[in-house]
Formats: sequence, structure tokens, C-alpha cells
Amino acid sequence: MISYIRGELADVREDQVVIDVGGVGYGIFMSGSDIARLPSTGQEVKINTYLHVKEDVMQLFGFLTRDGLEVFRLIIGVSGIGPKGGLNILNQMTPNDLRFAVLAGDVKAISKAQGIGKKTAEKLILELKDKLELTEAGGNEPEGKTLLQKSAGTGEIQGEAVEALVALGYGSTEAFQAVRSVEIDGDSTVEEVLKKGTPPDVAVLAVRL
Repeated sequence: MISYIRGELADVREDQVVIDVGGVGYGIFMSGSDIARLPSTGQEVKINTYLHVKEDVMQLFGFLTRDGLEVFRLIIGVSGIGPKGGLNILNQMTPNDLRFAVLAGDVKAISKAQGIGKKTAEKLILELKDKLELTEAGGNEPEGKTLLQKSAGTGEIQGEAVEALVALGYGSTEAFQAVRSVEIDGDSTVEEVLKKGTPPDVAVLAVRL
């Protein structure tokens, strides 16, 4: 098992980079968003890796963060999604975007990834909705607080606010992210959440629904 590779960034291609380690070039498949964040060639980089072994080939898939790698592992654990499909999903959205999409049940957002159809997206949501109900990556949340707040009161308010935004044409993931950005307590109302989480004109329309 190769956990990570540290070396000189020798070459950057459309979906792959080459890392020179002691004169040996390792080709590593990466998402476009990670590739865009790499330094210029000649600089030292560290890539977290997943080694995929098939009958006649070994392929390395790389990620700049451990979180990206762990989410990738969860994705390819879904029946019918291989490493290339998993990378296509992370080409389409960040790990946190995927978390929001899964928790919001946003089949449309996930199925935008190349090679991922509606049925596969539905299966991914079904299998990962519990596994991805995690504290938000990056450690910005208070201890014990998850992406989907647990108390019945706040959960109901979130749900009503999301439904109001979806009715106005927001995507499920977009609506979930907007509502999730607002601090909600037991005294919060749906109207207050909409006012804090959306532009004034959108909030007014949503409250009228």
C-alpha cells in the first residue's frame, strides 16, 4: 500500500501528474480542482494516494488532502462506481459539496459527473447518507455539531426553509447550503433563517410561499 508520495512535480497533464521521486516518475490521476491547486513544476509536493490494482495494471489516484482521499474511498465502496467514476465525481464537486448533495438527496447534482447516471447517484446517496453525516471538514463547527443538526426543532426549521427555497427554483444542494450557513437555535423561525441565509428579495418571496 502506498499512503502518499512526496517528490518533485515533474509534469502536469489534463487528468494526471508525474511526481519524480529519486529519479522514478510516478503517474498519479487527480481531479482537475486538485491539479489546479498544485505549485509550478519543479516544486516539491506531497500527494495522498490510493493504489488501484487490476489484473494487468496498477493505477495511482491522488489527493491533496486526507479528507479528499477518505471521501474517494467511500465513493468507490458503492457498488458500480470504480476509481475513474469516483474521480469524475470529485471533478464535479468538492468533498464538502458531495456531503451537502448526499444529505440533501440531490440526485441531479451528483449525476452531472461524467459516467454517473441517475440510478447510480441514487444508490450513492442511499449508501453514503449515514457515512457522510460527519462534522464538517476543516474543523469550523463546534464540537459535536454535524452537517445536519440533530434536534427535532432545528431540524424541522431547516427542512421547511430548504423546501421554501427549492420551491423558488434553488437546487436541493444550494438550498441546503444556504440554510446550513445560518446558526439556528430553539427560538429561531423559518422566516429568520431565510432572511439570514439568502438575499433580501429571495427571503421575502420564500416567506410568502
